[in-house]
Amino acid sequence: MHRLGVALLVTVLSFATVLAQTAIPTREGRGGQAGQGGQGRRGGGPGPEINLPATPVAAPLATISAEITGPGPIFESLMELKPGDDMAHFKYQAHEYFVSGTANGQPYTTRIVIRRPADASKFSGLVLAESMHPSGNAWMFHFTHAYSMTIGHVGLDILTSTSVPFAEFNSERYKSLQVGAGQAAEILAQVGALMKSKQQGNPLAVLPVRDMILAGTSASAAALINYLPAHMVLRLSDMKPIYDGFLPTSTGATIRQIDVPMIQVPTMTEVMSGTATARQDGDAPGDQFRAYEFPGMAHIDSRDAVAYYPNPCKLPISRFPLAAYMSVALNHLWQWVDKGTVPPKADRILVDRNVTNDGSLMALDEHGNARGGIRNAYVDVPVKKYGVRNEGAVPPIQNAHSFVAVRGEAAQNQLCGLAGYEMAFSQADLKKLYKDKKDYMKRVERSLDEATKQGWFLPVYRSVVVADAAAVTF
Repeated sequence: MHRLGVALLVTVLSFATVLAQTAIPTREGRGGQAGQGGQGRRGGGPGPEINLPATPVAAPLATISAEITGPGPIFESLMELKPGDDMAHFKYQAHEYFVSGTANGQPYTTRIVIRRPADASKFSGLVLAESMHPSGNAWMFHFTHAYSMTIGHVGLDILTSTSVPFAEFNSERYKSLQVGAGQAAEILAQVGALMKSKQQGNPLAVLPVRDMILAGTSASAAALINYLPAHMVLRLSDMKPIYDGFLPTSTGATIRQIDVPMIQVPTMTEVMSGTATARQDGDAPGDQFRAYEFPGMAHIDSRDAVAYYPNPCKLPISRFPLAAYMSVALNHLWQWVDKGTVPPKADRILVDRNVTNDGSLMALDEHGNARGGIRNAYVDVPVKKYGVRNEGAVPPIQNAHSFVAVRGEAAQNQLCGLAGYEMAFSQADLKKLYKDKKDYMKRVERSLDEATKQGWFLPVYRSVVVADAAAVTF
């Protein structure tokens, strides 16, 4: 896969009202403009005004091109993965196509990318679809790539926001792309219906697709939420749902009830800002819902996003493995959708709404970590305090990543505001908590065993957590 440039990451400026957007480099793209693409709002809407039918109808199928192989390089929307953890390692292939149709009364041409096992027999039968983040990133596939590719899930990346960054990157290849305001919901319906069809040219028609879910994070979670009214009326030809479940993450929106399972993953950032959903878990038809909150998890995966290296923030950036726990939620949603296995309910992160006692709206334990939520080794066998939000360094660092260097202090502060921070315990505190390194490692292993048994941890990420623990110095 090509190692090219930087990407945009549209991000959140205000967690209490409108979620505005700016760029964070990750893999591909041209830097773009702040405010570009769709905006997520508290409560998930409203999005651009569209005319939906009053009663359920079959969604038209998008028209698909032959595979696009040129001219020039592909706009790579998957953040670069390390060797041994990349698509080649998992024997996966990426295929790009253009799809077209009419949405909101106007024609559109957009692009999709399908990431699938090279050996079709390895396909799980499950498709993880996402509205491409307005940054140009397939964040949900990135977050869950190790789990998804180990199991054999297909990733489907759908462009629903502006195509300007594509044209700026490779005008010859992408000159025909055209996506307008108010078209996203119908595009998601028409592409999803196409992927489940046996229509000639559908690259998934030869695979035994059983179920497909729509996922999103932050701004792409807003696209998901804004799609839900369309989900209720734009259906397959047999009037069954196009998407069999939904996974909105890094959003605190209170989301409407729908007719298929949904798992929402607010992070500590949303909890800390007072915007995490108060919606309760449900099991009744039309209210199949879970909210999973993981103490330690911040809005963005600063462990991997390259703009955080070198660290432009006041405090050490968090390296909490967001991907390992987003994948837990995805796994439970797949079991719910595909096998009817009702997922466990979980406590939410506790909130005391009192910043005067410890500086946080969250209730913190004696180590400074959030109480409640889905427990994990990072907070139950702690060697660090995990908090939100970080702040920009004062004065700004001199050797910042090119994204920060070009865009200045405002970009630095926004990056850091989205990230969490971690503060390592002193050697004296470590010795109070653990006899020695061996004792600490044994407790981490025990915590992982228990979390795995309870369904709150996936073995595919065990080596990640163990390696983090092994790096701790006593």
